[in-house]
Amino acid sequence: MMAMLERLKGWIKPGSEEEGLANQLDFARIPRHVAVIMDGNGRWARRRNLPRMEGHRAGAKSVREVVEACARTGVSVVTLYAFSRENWKRPKREVNTLWKLLKEYLKKEDKTLIKNKFRLMVIGQREGLPVAARRQLERVEALTRNNTRLTVVLALNYGGRTEIVDAVKKIMTTGKVSLEALDEEVFARYLYTSGLPDPDLLIRTSGEYRISNFLLWQIAYAEIWITGVFWPDFRKKHFLQALVDYQKRERRFGDIRPPSDPA
Repeated sequence: MMAMLERLKGWIKPGSEEEGLANQLDFARIPRHVAVIMDGNGRWARRRNLPRMEGHRAGAKSVREVVEACARTGVSVVTLYAFSRENWKRPKREVNTLWKLLKEYLKKEDKTLIKNKFRLMVIGQREGLPVAARRQLERVEALTRNNTRLTVVLALNYGGRTEIVDAVKKIMTTGKVSLEALDEEVFARYLYTSGLPDPDLLIRTSGEYRISNFLLWQIAYAEIWITGVFWPDFRKKHFLQALVDYQKRERRFGDIRPPSDPA
């Protein structure tokens, strides 16, 4: 416990609300995988009479904050819902600017990812991504492939239903799985997230109570934490609040008692 709190020195101020939250944590029960629906950029900007794109720019700061929070608290995987298949319906100018911001972010943060031993991974239909953005993503993926401290997963051109359909197509076209051999474990190997643990905790910002076609298969038993805070205002305090609340939950996975309880 003390060793983990030492790692938070310089990141949280002594006597702050963040320190109080950190002191409540059991670092032996930190979720392995945290998934985040980053929502509210547009409304954040509108309330400030700013263009929508300013909300997206401000949201990039929250991405950095959450990634660092995951690394410092011992989370192994963080998946960020960055661009859904439905987001193509937005105004063309906004969409183009979003991809521009992503490229800028990758150019600025690639050295940070390498220095901190973070791995970047992309899930979604890659063939539908703009060529320039895809090249930047693949470049950083290659640079960080062997890093193991934290895996940062970006869901881009992503849809949960599409992922499941794509998995079925792979199984059908490869012909390597018989009907008798097909079970949940085998099926999961054909998802975009193959090799990753399922999310333990799903965080959604902006107060909306829906999962928006995100990781439909993987979040079957995830704990869900919703905050009314818009994504650009989401900071380490809110992340620590989510962890504290997560650890108060009793995860039974359909049983009448938690897995760690004696029979």
